[in-house]
Amino acid sequence: MVDSTGFLSLFFSGPLTGIRAAGKIAMRSKGLTIFGGDMPQNLTQEVHRTSPDPTLPRIGAIGLAIGVGVAYFVATQLSFALRVEPNGFAVFWPAAGVSSGVLLALGRDARLPVAAGAMIATGIANLTGDWNVWGATAFALCNAGEALLAAWLIERYFGSGFRLDRLRNVLGLLAAAVVATAASGIGGTVAYKLFHNPTTPLWTTWQHWFASDAVGIIIVAPLIIGLAEALRDPPPRNEIIEGVIALVALAAVTVIIGSLPPEPWKTMVRPGVLLFPILMWLAARCQPVFAAAATFIVSLTIVWTITFGVGHFGDPALPISDRIVGAQAAILGVALCAYVLAALFAERRQSEARLQEALAAGAVTAFEWDPRNGLSQRSENGAQILGFDPQQTFTAAQFLARVHPDDRARFKALVDKVRVDSPSYSVTFRFIRPDGREVWLEETARAEFDTTGRVVRLKGLTRDITRRKQAEKRQDLLIAELDHRVKNVLARVAAVVMHTRQRCGTMDEFVKALHGRIQSMAAAHALLSQSRWSGVGLTDLIRHQLAPYTTDANTTISGPKIMLTSAQTQAVAMVIHELVTNAAKYGALSSSDGSVSVNWDRTRADAAAILTVTWRELGGPPIAAPVQSGYGSGLIRDLIPHELGGTVDLVFASDGACCKIEIPLEAGAKIPREEALRRAIMDYDALNTGVRKFFKTTPSTPAYASSSRSSASLPNERSRRRFATPMRREN
Repeated sequence: MVDSTGFLSLFFSGPLTGIRAAGKIAMRSKGLTIFGGDMPQNLTQEVHRTSPDPTLPRIGAIGLAIGVGVAYFVATQLSFALRVEPNGFAVFWPAAGVSSGVLLALGRDARLPVAAGAMIATGIANLTGDWNVWGATAFALCNAGEALLAAWLIERYFGSGFRLDRLRNVLGLLAAAVVATAASGIGGTVAYKLFHNPTTPLWTTWQHWFASDAVGIIIVAPLIIGLAEALRDPPPRNEIIEGVIALVALAAVTVIIGSLPPEPWKTMVRPGVLLFPILMWLAARCQPVFAAAATFIVSLTIVWTITFGVGHFGDPALPISDRIVGAQAAILGVALCAYVLAALFAERRQSEARLQEALAAGAVTAFEWDPRNGLSQRSENGAQILGFDPQQTFTAAQFLARVHPDDRARFKALVDKVRVDSPSYSVTFRFIRPDGREVWLEETARAEFDTTGRVVRLKGLTRDITRRKQAEKRQDLLIAELDHRVKNVLARVAAVVMHTRQRCGTMDEFVKALHGRIQSMAAAHALLSQSRWSGVGLTDLIRHQLAPYTTDANTTISGPKIMLTSAQTQAVAMVIHELVTNAAKYGALSSSDGSVSVNWDRTRADAAAILTVTWRELGGPPIAAPVQSGYGSGLIRDLIPHELGGTVDLVFASDGACCKIEIPLEAGAKIPREEALRRAIMDYDALNTGVRKFFKTTPSTPAYASSSRSSASLPNERSRRRFATPMRREN
């Protein structure tokens, strides 16, 4: 028995076929070769180390061996039935193709059962005749070895999963069949010489063995490989129907041609050429399995005519050897023609499929337009991109009618400007699909002209660039938003620098105060960046602002989970920072016994929800009235109302400062940040002219007539005095 590790694989690498001496002398008593070899390669899945074939576990090694043996035996009986009388020559030996085809279909894991089935069937067939045990064993080894050698050569040079959909594979199968049958013919000839008929010429025996086995592999193995592939990947129903009709027509034409008398075959145009259109039809429209089936039908018909003396190949006026050679040559000619055509068309279909996949992946459709009749053709994915029914004709006029009205004149003008000296154009335009969706297309085309300079054809590519346009639009929005935010930050920094400088007596004091306020803005920005500017939790914001000055012992924070928008985050952060700074310098956080509590709540759950934040200081130094207001307290009182539309109640009681802040959670986000920031900063008349001019250049911010104050741009006098007046408790 054959094993991939050992002893029997050595035997099975040698040539083996059935007992067919003298060029396949297939006498019933002398030569039954059993369905040896491999099962169809693609019956289910390639049998390999990496992916075991699911057929083998289901059938089992024993079942596979039995099936191969029975099939090999049936193929042998077919050869006997169609043998040539009176000498008993077998024109072709289909059993060799059965074993080789099965091995190529199922792969290396099927070697043992296939070889075993072929050997057992061969031995039984020979022992039931007049062969002895030694002769039967020798022929069994030759039959199995032939299939194993052919399968090994294919796997060695073409890998697993062998298919006849490439010209290279067709030629490879032909070469493997020649090598395997030539080797097996040597072993079979020697065995026939030693154990059956020592007087038969060796060359004659080898020649007929080689020819009949090679024809058997070339005719039958592709059919088995194709059937296995069709079982694994069934063709469409329409293709099956069309293929069956073509095969029926081919069978009818083949019988008619084979039955013709010898005279028509003596003309220059042989009747066999009538088969070519049908073979072309099958190769162009169907999978290679149909070409293999056509070859098998033609081969059986030729063998039938020579066996029963019908038509040209059965002409008794010709020597039997000439008729056999002629029949074998005709079979090989039809087979090679069918396989080569099928492989070429299969390669073209695969190339077209890859092209369609590439076009679909790149959202590109190829087109061709004939201006003489107005018809246009597009690649298969054109219907997907343009949204039209692929079963309907889509003319150039219909395409132009769906170009966006704003782009139609420009598009038509570019096409009309195509000349011999300027044969190409490139245009980007909008297209209205039949479903109403608007897409952006980029079209590049080149024209072909006749001798008079008239456009006869326009070929090009149309690419769907809708996503790119959307990305560009998003990028423009992001750039505008970035520009807006940078200007806001710079304006804030400018205002903070100026007001901090006015309240500081020394440079060290100025640097310290400025650093704290900028760090507050940076902390808020960092929180927004972490959330990609989608919002910041109020708890996190307050903890970050309190962190430099407080501990768990002197602060209390409580409130529900509230998410602030980016505008709310920046405004609240600046207000909390001013409260924390003042408390650390003059209030509760400046004393070891002092404490700060920050509580908040949401009053409603609908669109009119109000966020109430209460800041309360306890245990700090007593506050003596009156308390003068400065930049810090002014910012606390006015920033929230100006930016977020809320209210602030800041009270300096004798036992500690208390600040109550109310922010409309929904309405506050609707206030334009540009206008809010402009008002929050420019309400202070000490702001320099440069910052005013900076805001005048912001596209979304209304321009102001001059740097002088007006009722529309400046707060009331009380607010101005409050900002300008020094605050005792603030830096």
